[in-house]
Amino acid sequence: MSSHTFSTIRPAVVLFGALTIICGVLYPLAVTGVGAVVFPAQASGSIIEAGGKPVGSELIGQAFSSPSYFWGRPSATSPMPNNGTGSGGANLGPNNPAQIDAVKGRIAALRAADPANPLPIPVDLVTASGSGLDPEISVAAAQYQARRVAAARQLSPERVFALVAAHRRNQYLGFFGEPRVNVLALNLALDAESGQKQGQKR
Repeated sequence: MSSHTFSTIRPAVVLFGALTIICGVLYPLAVTGVGAVVFPAQASGSIIEAGGKPVGSELIGQAFSSPSYFWGRPSATSPMPNNGTGSGGANLGPNNPAQIDAVKGRIAALRAADPANPLPIPVDLVTASGSGLDPEISVAAAQYQARRVAAARQLSPERVFALVAAHRRNQYLGFFGEPRVNVLALNLALDAESGQKQGQKR
């Protein structure tokens, strides 16, 4: 290799090595360190605990099907619902027969669980999101389920509605998105209210 060729390649190799260290090592370590100090809960996965034990993440939904719990938004991830490693939607259009059948099945399940409920079913209880991991539902979706949950737990409807109101989260920055409720946090509050333990049939 001639000295001219070496002098041409050497700066590129040095720059490549320097950028690899800065962008591949130092920057990730700095961001991780700052996140752990400034936002420790978020940096560790926004874990929700009950009784001193982790029961889930504030950022990933869980599948509840018992009448005594609030149900979250349907998930289209595979091979199981709310699979964090397989985030994604069903990508089915509104006229797709499979999508229509899925929505009809979810409506039937909600009606069967609460046949006396005259309220219209909120759309987020029967349609999956683009991520398949939504941990929250609309306030309307929580209120729709409140009387069913109250009856199943032998609580007054007013008390359950109050819990929904207490767990309401307003729009981001006051105008982004819609008011919503974290399903896991609300269900844990219900367990605490009625003395039940997380981990029972959900």
